[in-house]
Amino acid sequence: MMRLVPFIFIFTLCFLTGCVERYITVSTEPQGAIVWLNDEEVGSTPLTVPFTWYGDYDVVIRKDGYKTIKQPKKAEAPIYQWVGLDLIAECLLPFNFVDEHRWDFELTSITEVDSNAFIERAKQLKKQVQ
Repeated sequence: MMRLVPFIFIFTLCFLTGCVERYITVSTEPQGAIVWLNDEEVGSTPLTVPFTWYGDYDVVIRKDGYKTIKQPKKAEAPIYQWVGLDLIAECLLPFNFVDEHRWDFELTSITEVDSNAFIERAKQLKKQVQ
């Protein structure tokens, strides 16, 4: 019976292991912008998406009437995800970790050009050149 105790303990640990949940939350002001992460459309803001890999992300944010944002962002690994410690966090500890990265963006509106004023300015410049 004493020989079975270590096996029962190890077997029980296999079912009590934790995991790490990873999320990227993107918000914009104003809301409703379309978001691409690494050339893949993931939805409109505000949004939270799961991710698997830490590292660099190419973020593109578009909304009609606003300038497009193209910006690299980095999802940094927390200490419990460093090589060696990640085994303990994901396999041996009996609870879950939640790692959330929050990226906020401020959209800048595109000022619309008054076409009549633009045409008048072009006419004035044409007269000056002649």
